[in-house]
Amino acid sequence: MQMLTKFESKSNRVKGIAFHPKRPWILASLHNGCIQLWDYRMGTLLERFDEHDGPVRGIAFHPTQPLFVSGGDDYKIKVWNYKTRKCLFTLNGHLDYVRTVFFHHEYPWILSASDDQTIRIWNWQSRNCIAILTGHNHYVMCAQFHPKEDLIVSASLDQTVRIWDISGLRKKNAAPSSMTFEDSLHRSATAQADIFGSTDAIVKYVLEGHDRGVNWATFHPTLPLIVSAGDDRQIKLWRMNESKAWEVDTCRGHFNNVSAALFHPRQELIISDAEDKTIRVWDMSKRTLVQTFRREHDRFWVLTAHPELNLFAAGHDNGLIVFKLERERPAYAVHQNNLYYVKDKYLRVYDFANASDVSVLSVRKIGGQYVHPRSLSYNPAERAVIITTPTDGGTFDLFHLPKDFSGEPREVSTDGKRGTGNSAIFIARNRFAVLDKTRQQIEIRDLSNATTKSVKPPATVNEIFSAGSSNLLLLSTPTSVILYDIQQRQTVAEINTPPVKYIVWSSDHSQVALLSKHTITIANKTLEQSCLIHETIRIKSGAWDDAGIFVYSTLNHIKYALPQGDNGIIRTLDQPVYLTKVKGKNVHCLDRDGKTRIISIDPTEYRFKIALIKRNYDEVLQIIRNSNLVGQAIIAYLQKKGYPEIALHFVRDDKTRFDLALECGNIEVALETAKAMDRDDCWNKLGAEALRQGNHMVVEMAYQRIKNFDRLSFLYLITGNVEKLRKMLKIAELRNDNMSRFHNSLFLGDVEERVRLLKEVGQLPLAYLTARSHGLTEEAESILTSAGLTAEDITDLPTAGQLLKPPVPIIRQHDSNWPLLTVSRSFFDSAFTNTDNNPLAAPLTLAEGIDDIGGDWGGDDDLGLNVDGEKVDDQRVEGEVVEEGSGWDIDVDLNVQLDKEIAKELANGAQGEFIPPTSGTNESELWVHNSPLAADHVAAGSFETAMQLLNRQVGAVNFEPLKSHFLKTFQATRTYLPCNVTLPPLVYHIRRNPEETETRRMLPVLPHNFQTIISVHLQEAYRTTTAAKFQEATIQFRNIIHSILLIAVSKKSEIDEVHQLIEVCREYIVGLSMEQTRRRFTLDDPENTKRALELAAYFTHCRLQPAHLQLSLRSAMTLSFKAKNCLTASMFARRLLELAPPPQVATSARQIQKIADNTPRDEITLDYDQYNPFVVCAISYTPIYKGSPSVECPYCHASYLTEYQGKLCTVCDVSQIGANSTGLKVYV
Repeated sequence: MQMLTKFESKSNRVKGIAFHPKRPWILASLHNGCIQLWDYRMGTLLERFDEHDGPVRGIAFHPTQPLFVSGGDDYKIKVWNYKTRKCLFTLNGHLDYVRTVFFHHEYPWILSASDDQTIRIWNWQSRNCIAILTGHNHYVMCAQFHPKEDLIVSASLDQTVRIWDISGLRKKNAAPSSMTFEDSLHRSATAQADIFGSTDAIVKYVLEGHDRGVNWATFHPTLPLIVSAGDDRQIKLWRMNESKAWEVDTCRGHFNNVSAALFHPRQELIISDAEDKTIRVWDMSKRTLVQTFRREHDRFWVLTAHPELNLFAAGHDNGLIVFKLERERPAYAVHQNNLYYVKDKYLRVYDFANASDVSVLSVRKIGGQYVHPRSLSYNPAERAVIITTPTDGGTFDLFHLPKDFSGEPREVSTDGKRGTGNSAIFIARNRFAVLDKTRQQIEIRDLSNATTKSVKPPATVNEIFSAGSSNLLLLSTPTSVILYDIQQRQTVAEINTPPVKYIVWSSDHSQVALLSKHTITIANKTLEQSCLIHETIRIKSGAWDDAGIFVYSTLNHIKYALPQGDNGIIRTLDQPVYLTKVKGKNVHCLDRDGKTRIISIDPTEYRFKIALIKRNYDEVLQIIRNSNLVGQAIIAYLQKKGYPEIALHFVRDDKTRFDLALECGNIEVALETAKAMDRDDCWNKLGAEALRQGNHMVVEMAYQRIKNFDRLSFLYLITGNVEKLRKMLKIAELRNDNMSRFHNSLFLGDVEERVRLLKEVGQLPLAYLTARSHGLTEEAESILTSAGLTAEDITDLPTAGQLLKPPVPIIRQHDSNWPLLTVSRSFFDSAFTNTDNNPLAAPLTLAEGIDDIGGDWGGDDDLGLNVDGEKVDDQRVEGEVVEEGSGWDIDVDLNVQLDKEIAKELANGAQGEFIPPTSGTNESELWVHNSPLAADHVAAGSFETAMQLLNRQVGAVNFEPLKSHFLKTFQATRTYLPCNVTLPPLVYHIRRNPEETETRRMLPVLPHNFQTIISVHLQEAYRTTTAAKFQEATIQFRNIIHSILLIAVSKKSEIDEVHQLIEVCREYIVGLSMEQTRRRFTLDDPENTKRALELAAYFTHCRLQPAHLQLSLRSAMTLSFKAKNCLTASMFARRLLELAPPPQVATSARQIQKIADNTPRDEITLDYDQYNPFVVCAISYTPIYKGSPSVECPYCHASYLTEYQGKLCTVCDVSQIGANSTGLKVYV
């Protein structure tokens, strides 16, 4: 038996102690009058209570209420509320020191014992004394209630122990009920007897046997036994029945006054402490001394036991000590799906799968009655176990398990299979290692317990653990853990840690958790540390989750630890448990009674975090959508790790959403929440971020909300918004803000306003100079006249001045934003956004349509990887051919003139003369005059002016590809009505704004509609790309680019979408052209292989839709892996995983990544730098890195090397590379 100290405090002499029944608290009443409340788990002082005058000897918690009671040498009993930290009331009545105080377990009573030779019972609700027990003729040192019956035991210096019957008091104070006739007679007789003395509490027994005063007496929790301790240095055991009480035996051994004695709540033991500075443990049945624990300088004064836990506390001269008398951690070992553990002297096997629990062996012969096994090691090959116990300085026993676990557990013999050692573990099929701490020797033994080898460790070793190999051991020293090779007798690796008590290997033995008292060190199999976790309370156990997360338990929590050091709480525990296995949402564990338990947990939080760390974004997205993962902790974690866009998904609080939106640059959400809060500080922050991004429309709104007029004026100046500048001038005038008026007039170049303002504020010299400098002669003379001066009086005018006149804005961009700063959008931004709202988004998500991918994209089924996935179908879809123009057979008589009308004869009957009507303006000519769009000129038939416009706007020089579009546009704007056979048909012009009556606004209908292009033609091109029909897709994207030249949009907001569509088509044409070029290479030649790898790599940098970018990355990854460019293949795999591909694709990518990580090198050196931003030349298909000279196509903005300037763009096939242009116009 050993004393396991759990907590020690240093203070003045402790005279009274009490455990809280539920919380890890202990009260200590001190000789100096102070009461201390300690948390013995955390080792912290929670509160001090200082109202007693003099020593406080009695202290007790209420079993259910937030109360405690104290009694001291000031004769007072005080009742406290520990929640409010105040004394509720004081009970006065005792005439001398109060020795002990206790609450009744059921009634609102307090029992107190005093040096005034009385015992009092108080009702703490009515705050009255309800009974006084007299009979002792010396100090009453102790009085306690029986835990179940209506009895009280008291101990006094009159050398007696008295048992009191308080059943009468209970009946008297019980709730009213119907009484029989006999009860009423008894009640009246009781009232008459009170004249002579109280009958509520009567002495039942007087126990005499101590030779000197008795200091303590207490009941057994369940048996009719009493233990008492006195100044005669003896501990006496008494038994009682209904009629008598008698002494059973005496325990002798203390050599000074015995302060207290009590029964062990779970075993047949008596524990006592005394002024001889010892705590002694006695066998209750044999009345013999079992163990003695001695302190050097401290006398013990009080002793108590926890009402529920296996804990004891003793108060001494310099504080208190909380301790246990036995190790409660069960010895266990886990192998695969079985748990081997010792409970109640039996070795048991628990099956995690079917929850069967059977006893296998009886191990009663090992250890002793009060000694529990310390550790267990299991050998699956030989079905053997080693059990280590601390008996005789440490012993081990080797057992062989029966083949069949059914039937009664059998007794085993340990003859020849027992030895001395502090630690014993299996290290091979037929070998185990034993540590002898005393001699510092490690012995290797076989299964017959014969020593085969002895090893001297390189340092002082406390424990040995398995290292997963037959020739390796982990040695725990006071400052480190050593990986030691037994064969070579040398240290392989060493890691500095506090003293390690336990280790837990992951299932694949790739990681190990080293558990110390307050730290966890996680390392790999070569002891390279990955993280160190500190806990303020004791760490008890741990187990690895299937996902590689370490789940561990402390005294009151189950927690998790991620490999990079993050940790958190999974759930709270009522009592400590010892984890054995973590499977999904269940944690298998053993409690302190050795019972197997299954605790349900929610692993969402740590699985979310590990998926985020591993960039497994598909799992992250699934967890977000399917779980209720909320809370400030997870939001703070996401912010800390740089994922504010995910945190934004969880938050509902406007202020937090606003801050997160600003952090990730999401102006839309920030604007929405700023409107909801409408606070000046939020508008200021929003204005600053919007200005940084170039969104001056939001900046304007923010400045307007906070009435920042000066900044508004400057914003209107730089955006060329003259109309609003004039409004700002008017507002400044209404506000009587002269400085603002001057600034606004200066911004507007309004000289008259500046002169008027300077005159109003009395600055006539400045007004005169302003008027004179700007040629306002009459105004200048009037100023001189009003000042009583003439022009001759002004002699010192400056001559080198310049006019303060702002430049006239050329491009007034107040109705649209500047080019916005690119804000990087993560995978989650697109995932959280409904793609239906984006007309340019591809409709395909590969998770749903992976079977529709064309075979020419290339699969990964021939890589030799064990990936379960369907082969990609390579069958082409028929009928997907781009409809070309119907030819050039167009009617040449389209421009037929209208027939002339015949004028009526004059009404006066004069001789008729034929007067032809005046010819009106042809509507086609009106279209040409009304619109600057090339499409409208083509519709009017003015092809030449249309070509001139396209040349100026987009640098067009090759109109051959546009011929069919020109004719289609022209033909679509007219309808023909046949007349007589000999007459040409009537021609009617079709307008796109038929309701318009103003001739200056009439415009033709156009066949190419922007919404049709993006909803039909673009989606068709996407589908063709997915089907790997690269040549057809290239034609379709180029056809869209040609169509855009002849469209008109109805809203300004669509202009940006047009440019975005051009950019999409350009990226696809360049990328698909490179892919077609790559496929023409034969991979027999190393140069061809190198070029093919480069083109595949460049293709992955084209800005494609996520679905197609996944395909390009898969193709590049596969090609690189086949060419043994493992480093590049790993990079493509990582990028592919960031896009959340389908599970089978993700599995393949992870396998490639794993293989590549083992051989991180490239066989072929490529002209490719993924970390340096670049664009691809659309002719040479070579990278143009950032900062290198290049030229662009003025229409599609495809990039080229400077040597190709002046040539025809190969992307749009229309414009000249590097030509000057004004930009395409699509809006009137």
